[in-house]
Formats: sequence, C-alpha cells, structure tokens
Amino acid sequence: MTDFSSQIEFLTQHSTYAQRWLNARPDWLDWLKTQGAQKVDINGIRELLSPCQASVAMESQDEAQFMADLRLARQRLMLWVAFRDLNGLADLSEVTHALSHFAEEAVALSIAYIREDLRRRFGLPWSSVTNSEMPLMVVGMGKLGGLELNLSSDIDLIFLYEHEGETQGAPKSLSYHEWFTRMGKRLIKLLAEHDANGFVFRVDMRLRPNGDSGPLVCSLDMLEEYLLVQGREWERYAWIKGRLISPLPGSADFAYCEKELDQLIRPFVYRRHLDYGVIASIRELHAQIQHEAEKRSSNHHGRSKDIKLGRGGIREIEFLAQMFQLMRGGTDPRFRIRPTLEVLELVRQQGILPANEIEALKEAYIYLRRLEHRIQVWEDQQTHYLPEDDVARTRLASSMAGSHQDQLVLLSELEKHQTEVARLFEKAFVLDDSARLDSASLPVGWEPDAVLFPGSLTRWLAWTDSHKQKQLPEKSRLIFNNLIRKAADSLKAEGLPPEIADLTLLRFFDLLEAIARRSAYLSILSEYPKALLNVLALLKTSQWGAQYLTRHPHLLDYLLNSRTEKTLIEQPEQYWSEVKKTLDMRLDDVMADGDGSEQAMDILRITHHTETFITLLADLGIGVEQALSVEKVSDHLSALADLILQTTFERVWPSVAKKFNLAAQLDAPFAVISYGKLGGKELGYASDLDLVFLYQAEESDFSAQEIYALLAKRMINWLTAYTSAGSLFEIDTRLRPNGSAGFLVTNADAFKKYQLREGDNAAWVWEHQALTRARFSAGNAGVGAFFDGVRSEVLSQERDIEQLRFEILEMRRKVHAGHPNPSTEFDLKHDAGGMVDIEFIVQFLVLAYSHSFPQLIGNLGNIALLRIAGETGLVPAQLAQQVADAYRLLRARQHRLRLDGAEKTRVDLIAEPQLVEAREAVLDLWQQIFHASSNV
Repeated sequence: MTDFSSQIEFLTQHSTYAQRWLNARPDWLDWLKTQGAQKVDINGIRELLSPCQASVAMESQDEAQFMADLRLARQRLMLWVAFRDLNGLADLSEVTHALSHFAEEAVALSIAYIREDLRRRFGLPWSSVTNSEMPLMVVGMGKLGGLELNLSSDIDLIFLYEHEGETQGAPKSLSYHEWFTRMGKRLIKLLAEHDANGFVFRVDMRLRPNGDSGPLVCSLDMLEEYLLVQGREWERYAWIKGRLISPLPGSADFAYCEKELDQLIRPFVYRRHLDYGVIASIRELHAQIQHEAEKRSSNHHGRSKDIKLGRGGIREIEFLAQMFQLMRGGTDPRFRIRPTLEVLELVRQQGILPANEIEALKEAYIYLRRLEHRIQVWEDQQTHYLPEDDVARTRLASSMAGSHQDQLVLLSELEKHQTEVARLFEKAFVLDDSARLDSASLPVGWEPDAVLFPGSLTRWLAWTDSHKQKQLPEKSRLIFNNLIRKAADSLKAEGLPPEIADLTLLRFFDLLEAIARRSAYLSILSEYPKALLNVLALLKTSQWGAQYLTRHPHLLDYLLNSRTEKTLIEQPEQYWSEVKKTLDMRLDDVMADGDGSEQAMDILRITHHTETFITLLADLGIGVEQALSVEKVSDHLSALADLILQTTFERVWPSVAKKFNLAAQLDAPFAVISYGKLGGKELGYASDLDLVFLYQAEESDFSAQEIYALLAKRMINWLTAYTSAGSLFEIDTRLRPNGSAGFLVTNADAFKKYQLREGDNAAWVWEHQALTRARFSAGNAGVGAFFDGVRSEVLSQERDIEQLRFEILEMRRKVHAGHPNPSTEFDLKHDAGGMVDIEFIVQFLVLAYSHSFPQLIGNLGNIALLRIAGETGLVPAQLAQQVADAYRLLRARQHRLRLDGAEKTRVDLIAEPQLVEAREAVLDLWQQIFHASSNV
C-alpha cells in the first residue's frame, strides 16, 4: 500500500502547479491527507465552496473576498482531483464529473451573489408566464455540457432569459436585457478575472448566437429566431452538448426552464428522420478543423502531436459519437444523451458498430483524456500538445504508468490508439475522395450492358435525358449515376440470368427515383457499400420488399448491418420488450407537452414499418445465418400487431377518459379481441386485422357504451388513418356480435350470452368456427381472461356431430363459390386440398371433440392442433402429420409468392410434385372426416 508521503511526492513530481500551491499553502497538506482518500463528490465540492455561500447571504458584500474564496476553492479542488488522478485513485468519470459539478456550483453561487446586488439597486425581472422571478438561464456547452471538463478547461457558456420587460421593486428600473447583461458581465468577471489567487474558469462565450458580434445575453424569442434564420450546421453539433446548468438541476425553476429551452433546441439539432446527410457535413467540418489546426501549429508542434485535434485524437472520437447522435436522435430519444462514452456504449448496445470497434474507441478515449489531464496538470495550462523534449516525455510516461516508464512505450501506446481511432474515423466518414460516389463523373458514354439489362438500358437512356434528372443538384446527380453503375457492375459480377439481373436493376431505378431528392437517403447508399449490396439482395429476392422499401426509404438504415435481426430470432421476448420500451420513450417525447397525437401516429407507423422490415430481412436471410420459417415470421408479425394495439389503447384511453371526466388509469376494463389471421398468430405482411372490442360494466351503466365506443372509434382512427408516415392496418370489425348491424363495442356479459345462445343454425356454427381462432390481443388482462373463459365454455359444448359436419361442409362450399378458379393452376389457399380445407378440418375437430379432449381448446395453431388430433386418435396420426406438413409447405409456398408480388397464389402442380403429395394428403383427410368433397 502506497503511503501518503509517496503519493504527495508523485503529485509534485508531475505537477509544478501542485508543488507551487502546496509550498504557498502548507496547511493544505493535512487537509489533503484526509481528503485525498475520499472520492470527490458533490458534498465535498459544496464544503469547499462554503465560504462563498456565506458571502452570498451577507448584507454588505465584499466582492474581492468572494472572488478570493472562489479561487481558493478551485485550487483546492484541483489539488484534490490531481492527487487522486495521478495516484490512480480516481477513474476518468470522477475527474470530469468533479470539475463539471464544481463549475455548476461556482456559476450558481456567483449568480446568487450578483443577484443580491442587482436586486437592491434595480429590482428583479418577473416572468409573466410563471408569475415568479425570472432566472438567468446559463447553458453549459461543450465539455461542461457533457460533464466532461478536463483539468484546465475553458467553460463554454450561453446566457438566456425568458422574455423582455422592465424590472420592478427598486427606485431605478432596467430592461430585462440590460439587467441580465450586467449579471452576465459580472459573472464572467467573478469566474475568469485573474487575481493573486489565480482564476476559477476561463469563460468562452463565442458559441452564443452571432458569436462575439452578438449580444452577451438573449431572450428565448431571439434565440428561436436566430436558429430558424441563421443557425448553421456546426451549431447543431455544438448544441448536442448544450445543457442547462443554471438554475441548478433540482431547483424549482429548473424543470420549467429546461422544458422551454428543449422545445427550441430539439427541432434545430435533431431531424424527424434518420439523417445520413450529417456524415458529409461532419466530414467537411472535420476538414476545416484540421486545416485550422495545421495553420496554428508551428514546426515545433506538428499536427501528429496534438492529441485533441490531430489525426486519431479526442475530437475524432467525439465526432464519431456526434454523428450517431445527429443521425438518430430525431427518431430515438436515447441518442440525445451528452457524454461521449455513454453515446458509444449506446451505439454498441444497438449493434450499430461491432463491439470490438466500440471497445477500441472507448479505450482510446479514456487513454487520450487521461494523457490530456497529465499534460495539463503539469502547469495548469490548457494545452493538448505532447511535449517535445525527452525529459518531459519521460516524466509524462511515468505519470501515465504510475511508475517509471520509458517514453518509447508511451509513444507506442499513443500511436496504437491514434491509429485505430483514425482508421475507424476514416471508415465511418469515407475520407478517401476516390472511394466516394459524389466526387467523380461516370466514364464518358457509360450505359448498362444491353444484353444483360435491356429494360434497364431503356430506362437509363430515358433518365439521362429527363427533366427530373436535370433538376437534381450536381452532387445528387453524381451519386445517382454512380449508384446505377455500381449496381449494374455488382449484378453482372454475380452472373445472374438476364431476366433476374434486369428486373433487379429496374427495381433499383424505382427506389433511386423515389429518393433522388432526399440527399440523406442517397447518402446511405453512397457512404456504405454494404447497404447497397443488401439493397440489391432484397430487390432481387422480393418484389413486395422492393415496393415496401421504395414507399418507406427510411428503412434503408436497416440494410447497413444485422444489428437487431439476431436478437429477434434468438430472444424474441426480450426483443419485443425493448421495442415497446423504445416506442413508449418516443411517444412520451412527443406527447408530454399536450396531445401530440399526429406525431404519435407517425411514430407508431414508423415503428411498424421498421419492425416489419426487420422481420422481412430475417425472413429473406439478409444479414442472418439462417432465414426465418414462415411460422416464425407470422409469430413476429403477430407480436408486432399486438404491441401496436396495446400501445394505441394506452395512448388513446387518457384522452377519452378526460372527455368523460374519468380517472385515466391504463387498466380501463376494455379488451381488444383478435380473430382470423391475427387471432391464430398467422399474420402476413399485409394482412387485415379482424377485431372485436369488449368492455365490462354493469348493464345499468348506460354511459359505458358511449365511452368505450368512442375509445374503439379513436383506436380505429389511429390504426387506419393515412398520415405523412403512411398507414398501419386495415381493420375489419364485422365479426362482432350481429355483424355490421351490431354495436361497435360489446358488453362482456352480453357477448357471453350471445355466444352461448340456443340454436344450431349455420351462422351460429360459423361464429364458433371463427372463435376457434380468436384470442385476447390488447387492453385489460382481466377482460381478456373473461373472454378466454367464454371461448373455452363455447368450444367445449357437446354438439351433434352429424349436424356440425353438415353445417361446416355447407359453409366450406359457400367459401368455394366466393373464390372461383377458372385457371388450370392450383390455388394454394382456396382450392380443394388447399389451406382453407385444412383450416376447416381443424375447426371441425375443435368444435366436435373439445368437450372430450380439452387440449384442443388452446389456440395453438393448425399444425399443433393436428398433432393433438393424431395423438388422441381422432384422426390417423400419420395422416395428421402429413396434413400438418402440407399446411406448412402450402403456407411457405404462398408466402414466397406473395413476397414476389403475386396477386393470386396459384401454381402449376405438374412442375411441383411435392405439392401434389401434400394436396392428396389433405383431400384424403377431408374425405375421412366429411365423407364428401369440399367443393361439390
């Protein structure tokens, strides 16, 4: 265990600043002996600042004494932090948080001190909105905003106030602007002016609107107008870190001020879509910074020695993190966090970059920041240059290792980290001009191969001569043309048959024309070669997927990598839990300040499009080792529909409850029951939802029908309305009691009576057939359990089997009549021996035998129910297995045809002997059960 004297010796060896202060204040040594072993926390910081706090409350102010106390507190903090950092007692977050929290507290105390003087002389500014004193809003930018201050940081500040007016309560009044300007000037003086005790923080105000030429303070209205009219791209990056530090978090004014500020800043910084255009913008900003850094550098300080702005330095890691924030922060609130390491960890968790790359960036960031602190603590100077002389470098190497270390080891480790950061930065921002698609024209006379791409060649010639092409910005036109060439080259290299290659390139034309004026989407394909390859794989495999992507181009993001498909396949419950958590966060974000229903509906649609597309990629085997089975696809699509229904219920109910002056508890006695494909968890990509709405209330409660009918109507509107983000579902409610003539919502007790009513007519049997594929999907679990009880009671009734057989056979023939097939091809769904026959077989078995075999009641799907029927001897077990296999095969074949755009899922049986065997097994089982054909 290292003793205190050795620790002090190590501190003074590596910090002449510390040596100087300990010489000047030897009494601090005993304090440091006690305090140095303690983690620097907010309580310790406030104890250091307690003399300043006492000054605030004094009637007669002594500004010189206040400034001295503030500076001495700062010097003691620096010794405390330096002692712990150099001796390996504090990690990076302790160091940066300590300095950042000290800055917050120092700003707050200084404001409180200045306020007392201004109040006595000029009165106070008063908010007409909150009817309370108006505070100075201080926004910490840069490292202060991110809680990342280094040992000799400037603090970047912006001063704001709510609105204009005149102060009251004193003989002389001032405009609010003048009042806050005086406060701002004095605040800068208290923090930055040098005296015998040094300074507290250098203050940089250049990030304010209009920089040095702008007013020192500005109202929120002024800020809003500036951002709307003049806000520049680099200011978006700067405001990512912007954090309100005064009023202090937790104070009465903080929440209000933070909300007001956030409403202005959020739409300026974060776009409402995935913003890939930011890659080129940051690339350009980085080039400007590098150019300026090179201009400032002398021959003595080469660019490679600048560990902040040089190649592979701290700034490149920060830019990488900010790229993902700006790109995704508009659609995912989690990316609006500020600390660089937290952003990188989120990128890792989301699978956006490989875990090993993130670990390399984090390790480099921590190493470079620690090195930065050791460079700065030597003389308390704001420098990021590695010293040139050997003695200084050897000393620095020792300070990094905690013991003697050769400078060559230091330089080697530094070079390793910088090289890796530079490699990952260049990979992310495509710094090689020749590798980018926006920097070179096509070779003269280039066009698609006429043999391989005849249709595409015609399309290309029409495009190059079109008005639409000529209207594009030059950069977008270059990218478009180069993408077509790259796609054609890639498809040619695959050796595809001409009809497939040509069709794929034509689909790519459709996509590019749809996004040609959306530079952010073109950027994805131009910046990321892997995205282009995955797009072509999708377009080649699925016409439905091609059309879906063309309608919803924001989904291009999900072709960059397989960051989510693996979890979807391996841990679906965890996956949907995370989707729900993220969806709720995004909805809270837009609905917190009022209704926000239009934006919420867009978010629901975007979430549904995204998750549908991720399922599609896994279905097609793009980005995963093994493609999903059709059953798993339906499971995922059904889980997604349930999630959307549940979320819609949760978001719509409070507004309905408010209208009727009810408590807006989320457990309203209301349930959404799904039938048909969703009820059987066999949902397809474009399936309708068959829904029934139930509620529980006393029959004498006549208002309940009105309340829950409005809830159902609003839910249907949320689910079916076409918004700027597209649509969600088509909803069919005709399976409710009494069909279209019945009420939209049904009392649960009335539903039970209806289902258990006497009678054995065909409509009754048909409704019970439908009930075999019905389940609780969303809403109140208690009402859902009531429905399950009713369903179980209905399905387990003993029936006249002959009458049941006759009714189901008659209904099957009616369905046949409604789907005639004049072709010679086999309709996988509707023809005899197809999927509907299997569904009717299973429904008959459930209705006929559930009273004897209750295991048939479970809504387990046709394949599982056929297996149970075979195990119980209701049908021959081998034949049951053959029909189950047939159902799986028919569904998979239908699924593929639908994905490739087929309107009718019909096939030529001569070419598919496997389907002939499947159909014969179905016809065999149908004949054994119904003793007659299904369509005669």
